[in-house]
Amino acid sequence: MSPSLLFVFVISYFVILLIVAWYTGRNSNNESFFIGNKNSNWMLVAFGMIGTSLSGVTFVSVPGGVGSGNFFYFQIVLGYLLGYMVIAFVLIPLYYKLNLTSIYTYLEKRFGVSAHKAGASFFILSRLVGATARLYLVISILQIFIFDKLGISFEVTALVILVLILLYTFEGGVKTIIYTDTLQTTGMLLGLVICIIVIIKAMNLGFGDALSLMSEKGYTKIFNTDVKSGSFFLKHILGGAFIAIAMTGLDQEMMQKNISVKTTKDSQKNIISFSIVLVIVNFLFLFLGGILYLYASSQNLKVAPDDLFPTIALSDQFSGVIGIVFIIALISALFPSVDGAITSITSCFCIDILNLNNKPGTEKEKKKTRLKVHFTFAIVFFIMTLIFKAINDKLIIDFILKFASITYGPLLGLFSFGILTNRVLNEKLIWAVCIIAPILVLGIDVCCSPEWYEKKLHVSLGLNSLSQSIFGGYKIGTELILINGIFTFAGLFSISRKPSVVS
Repeated sequence: MSPSLLFVFVISYFVILLIVAWYTGRNSNNESFFIGNKNSNWMLVAFGMIGTSLSGVTFVSVPGGVGSGNFFYFQIVLGYLLGYMVIAFVLIPLYYKLNLTSIYTYLEKRFGVSAHKAGASFFILSRLVGATARLYLVISILQIFIFDKLGISFEVTALVILVLILLYTFEGGVKTIIYTDTLQTTGMLLGLVICIIVIIKAMNLGFGDALSLMSEKGYTKIFNTDVKSGSFFLKHILGGAFIAIAMTGLDQEMMQKNISVKTTKDSQKNIISFSIVLVIVNFLFLFLGGILYLYASSQNLKVAPDDLFPTIALSDQFSGVIGIVFIIALISALFPSVDGAITSITSCFCIDILNLNNKPGTEKEKKKTRLKVHFTFAIVFFIMTLIFKAINDKLIIDFILKFASITYGPLLGLFSFGILTNRVLNEKLIWAVCIIAPILVLGIDVCCSPEWYEKKLHVSLGLNSLSQSIFGGYKIGTELILINGIFTFAGLFSISRKPSVVS
């Protein structure tokens, strides 16, 4: 279909976002940027968080993974449910009790400045790398099907997209993002449903028929009972629970939206309703993956998993019917994760690293500092996206998932140690523990799955799988983040002491 037509729809979509941003960002201040004046509607927050959780990577990778992994990803989603319950009934009440603007302020109240800075720094690193990797993947798809054909370079596309994101986030922050995320989540979900309906009709099937065919192919298998497999159901469920706790409950981007709601009860309703809808939406993505593979088989189409959805959606067979829908849905899935990442990193750096709220100065001076930080991180995002372009390997996304398991481990260890114990830490050694624990876990992971790194990084490590040798074929999977958290917890215990007894 015409790349010029797709381009017009992309630009029109951005214009709508800018109008929403202008309307919601009027008369904003630092409080509205950071936590939306604690006046956000919990239903809008819950709905918008779906778009933040389901990035452009989810949009193409979850359906694409059905061919080799069946519906095993749904095991992780079930684990998310358990993690979200912990967030709703343990973390949310804690954050509201302490009246936090940044959740990492808790670490300073509990352990001191070093813990606060360490937690904030690991979050910034995690979000910076993860968000730019997702941005690179989606821009790559847009380049292939639109901008390359129009003679627009990758660098120009990335720069323009980041400038547009800056335009609709730099003023209103969280206050604006709650509304733009709601709009974008709507676009993503409508796109998902429309694509499913159109492709099913193209194969002259009903939903029941499609599900039966998927079942015959083995795609609909949810639970993997092979204990030695990396996707064994208990490992996936347990890993999913801790991924949710770490990457939602201990993540400033996700939590700054939750704590922008008026009351603890409303924030809890937000998390619970969000988690239920997220389960349904993820199942639809898996269902879409099964349909895509059925269609590809009927057309004798063979492409890489991450290219399956865009290749079919933007093919001539559909005469542009779902091509436009796919592009709008794709960027709707991308931008909640990127705009939220830039905003939350800005908030975290200003509050946790610069301590902007407690510094002397007028509101105007503080706002000027915040805008400088926001603009600077947009430049960093641009540079990081170009680095991923230079690497030029979409499989780098798999590495980012591993990277998140490494960098969120210290956050999991710090928060769990603070909540589950009353011990006091030696503040001088906190940074050492938070750095050494992930390095040890990374070393163990390399030894336990060297073939993964050899494939992704194209480097021969000359190692045998440690866990498979010792434990009879056992492979480390999503439980890596839990192992990392345990290592951090153990390291923190080793540098702690019982609290002094005041007589």
